[in-house]
Amino acid sequence: MSENNEPDFCSSGWDAISEAFEKLYPEQREPYHFGTLISWQLGGNDPLDGISVYDGGDFYHFVTYGLSELYEKESENQEYSGYGFELTVKLKKAGLRDSEAEIRCMAGILQSIARITFQNNEIFQPYEYLYTGQTTGMDAAGTSRITGFITKLDDAGEIQTPNGKVMFVELIGMQDDELKLLVEKKIQVRDILRLAPNLMCDYTRESLADKLSAESEVHV
Repeated sequence: MSENNEPDFCSSGWDAISEAFEKLYPEQREPYHFGTLISWQLGGNDPLDGISVYDGGDFYHFVTYGLSELYEKESENQEYSGYGFELTVKLKKAGLRDSEAEIRCMAGILQSIARITFQNNEIFQPYEYLYTGQTTGMDAAGTSRITGFITKLDDAGEIQTPNGKVMFVELIGMQDDELKLLVEKKIQVRDILRLAPNLMCDYTRESLADKLSAESEVHV
């Protein structure tokens, strides 16, 4: 990926995403941006055409460009744009040893998740989880306890673009013991968000597994 490599032509789908985030961050007209050198359609490895990173104060707010139709309408589905969603992440700044490395790492993770959609037509929606069983952290050094994600609707919500609806689906970093509770159906994603409504991708936070287990026992 190359930095600050936005498309040179006007594109309604792309612009709609940018406008949605400019409403959240009106003073950030030129966020940090990753573009793709060779598009997926031309044989490139990165399915996303771009990823922007906004400064949310205590966190970096990522948004993808490419899971929806950024340019002309091509799909037959008139209700939704492309796959109907774009991914977002809020990466907490506290505890990051090398912010630039972590921003690049997260951009790579978003490309990898988008690749799942492009290759398998998998649609990600709020209140789901992504569990791979990996034990190494998703941070650049691989030392954090964050190994997967849950999803919820991002602050940017859902927008109507000229190419159809686009929902912004936020990925929230989760630890292995928390994810196993979901896999074993002892809790649901909504239980986690009810217990920790302001949860984001935080590489240094303590595990919520004990609290979640206690919560599940109360509701048995």
